[in-house]
Amino acid sequence: MLAPRLVSSTPRFLARAYVVSIEPPVVYDRKPVPRRYGDRKTHLYNQYTRVLAQSTNAPVIFLQHKEFNARKMQDLRREIELASARFAPSLASPSPLPIPAESPTLTVMRTSIFGVALRDCAPIDADKTKQIAKLVEGGLAVLTLPSLSPPQLNAIIRAIDRVVPPKKAQAKEAETKPSKGKGREDDSDWIPGRPVPRVKPVLSPEFRVMGAFIEGRVFSASGVKDVAKLPPLDTLRAQIVGLLSTPAMQLAALLSEASGGKLARTLEGFKKGLEEGQSTEAPPS
Repeated sequence: MLAPRLVSSTPRFLARAYVVSIEPPVVYDRKPVPRRYGDRKTHLYNQYTRVLAQSTNAPVIFLQHKEFNARKMQDLRREIELASARFAPSLASPSPLPIPAESPTLTVMRTSIFGVALRDCAPIDADKTKQIAKLVEGGLAVLTLPSLSPPQLNAIIRAIDRVVPPKKAQAKEAETKPSKGKGREDDSDWIPGRPVPRVKPVLSPEFRVMGAFIEGRVFSASGVKDVAKLPPLDTLRAQIVGLLSTPAMQLAALLSEASGGKLARTLEGFKKGLEEGQSTEAPPS
């Protein structure tokens, strides 16, 4: 006699967990070492390794995505390209046709393969590797920029907020309150024995900045926003040059004032001051 099957009335929701593991792989018996991957995984591994190797010159922004479809991702890529084009650095060219600037690249990552590439990437030390692994939560997407331009980065972040507005904090009561829908006994329209029509779930996409790896430093989400608020690099270079050249300009102005006849009068006044000081100190005869 078969035992009766117990069916729980509590719904079970299975969510996929994303994690970036940088731990060394487990060695199994009768398995080749090092592990051999297929063509698809090998291609992704090489792609992720190139992205990390170029991170010394090209900033890498780590983003979290959730409940995204293909159309929403296309809209996001288009808005990022339009926003970056308005602040792209100008390239001087002797030819009449301008040289097109490189556009940022948005890539959806497989966290398992990204963890292997991050562990094996030589330019990044172990400390930075652990910091990057702790940043990743949920689905991972990486935005690579051709160069660091704070205004361009700020425009891209604003474009992301326009396409995918951040969710407002909802009250806990709204999350725990059971919804009154078809198929429940407390619903007046529910008829026993009638099949419950399936309702297509409404996706609520999320997209947020988790951190960045810029010029060998790991930044949190707040640090990325602070970097985006900086002035352009040309303005920063001009300010540094101005600070370094100010003392030299003041010294040059002082020497120019003491040049020629002014220098002679300055020395003559200094001589008279010394003579008067010696005459006052000499005892009367």
